[in-house]
Amino acid sequence: MKPKHQRLMLGLAALAAIGGASGLALSALKDQAAFFYTPSDVATKNPEIGKAVRLGGMVEAGSIRHLPDGVTISFVVADKEAKVPVRFTGVAPDLFKEGSGVVAEGKFTADGGFVADNLLAKHDERYMPPEIAKKMPSPETLAK
Repeated sequence: MKPKHQRLMLGLAALAAIGGASGLALSALKDQAAFFYTPSDVATKNPEIGKAVRLGGMVEAGSIRHLPDGVTISFVVADKEAKVPVRFTGVAPDLFKEGSGVVAEGKFTADGGFVADNLLAKHDERYMPPEIAKKMPSPETLAK
């Protein structure tokens, strides 16, 4: 085989390898393309139990409860259409409060709840992407 044909075959093999790797990466990320699920997304998509995901929404007013162990809190993350109960063990961020935005990183449980490993409190809802902002209730709505 001529060197010209060898280079051509090597180039085609490299392109096929890159295409295969890209395809595998895209298939692995297809469900994680969004930054986080909203409670209404959870109701319609039914995320896999035990799979690490992010859940984002507003902390429902009156829903924060401190459990007797002193380090576990339970609360409800809501949007305009759905609610998800969340349990978190650890130190909550200073900005975490009722009526504020939150992103919880963790896993869904079989009973429809969410166990968070990490909480990220959002300081201001004005900087939310428009497609997400449409799904979130206003803090005034949650306070009722």
